[in-house]
Amino acid sequence: MKLKIAIQKSGRLHDDSIKLLKECGIDINNGVNKLKTEASNFPLEVFFLRDDDIPQYIEDGVADIGIVGENVVLEKKKQVNIVEKLGFGKCRLSMAVPKSLEYASIKDLNKTRIATSYPVIVADFLQRNNITAEIHEISGSVEIAPGIGLADAICDLVSSGSTLFMNGLKEVETVLKSEAVLAACHNLQPQQQQLLDKLLFRIQAVKKAKNNKYVLLNAPNEKLSEIIKLLPGMKSPTVLPLAEEGWSSVHSVLNENDFWDIIESLKAAGAQGILVVPIEKMVI
Repeated sequence: MKLKIAIQKSGRLHDDSIKLLKECGIDINNGVNKLKTEASNFPLEVFFLRDDDIPQYIEDGVADIGIVGENVVLEKKKQVNIVEKLGFGKCRLSMAVPKSLEYASIKDLNKTRIATSYPVIVADFLQRNNITAEIHEISGSVEIAPGIGLADAICDLVSSGSTLFMNGLKEVETVLKSEAVLAACHNLQPQQQQLLDKLLFRIQAVKKAKNNKYVLLNAPNEKLSEIIKLLPGMKSPTVLPLAEEGWSSVHSVLNENDFWDIIESLKAAGAQGILVVPIEKMVI
């Protein structure tokens, strides 16, 4: 039995999806214009599909799992489970209005016309905030809608905001923060679930490695206790004696979010020769 996974045929999530599978040790022959391929060293069959179609394929059981934007899953409202957020493809779905418009609060969207490619998410957002507005669903070039008189505001995916700026728009409300997710069919067979669990184990190991750094440093023994308190590590730091008497080598793992603050504290506490090494995989 093979696990069938759907990933984006082309677009912003395609390359990162392939990269993630390769970081998980899965060898995929990703030929040009191929719609289907198989991994050579893991029981995985890969379908290359339009991202908007992936939730439907998963719900229908044509694909067992898929890598797709969280925004697409929520917009399509298909019967699929989000089993893991993957940490790439981050963006936000935001409301934007013309720069010339004075915008004070979300209430200013009341009685407006909003152009979007995400009518379901926008309707839910407006309902939660007790806003009545007219939604115009369009499939592309949403940002030009206010300029041609089609809408008063738009709701679209934003990454840098440069497209909004070039079209004379300003971002005023964040409707949804989205990233790539691993979605799965509701009724996987036991063997398929076992394969998914194996894949998830690998994905989580890769994600943990990206969020952590391996740190080696030299510390004077009289400062060891102070330095060790600064290093949480996975359990506790590893301490090894150096050839030079009175000194030890300390090894630990630091989370990316706390990295610079801790490094500065270590240096202030007397640590020397601090070496930082990226981690390829991290299994706890």
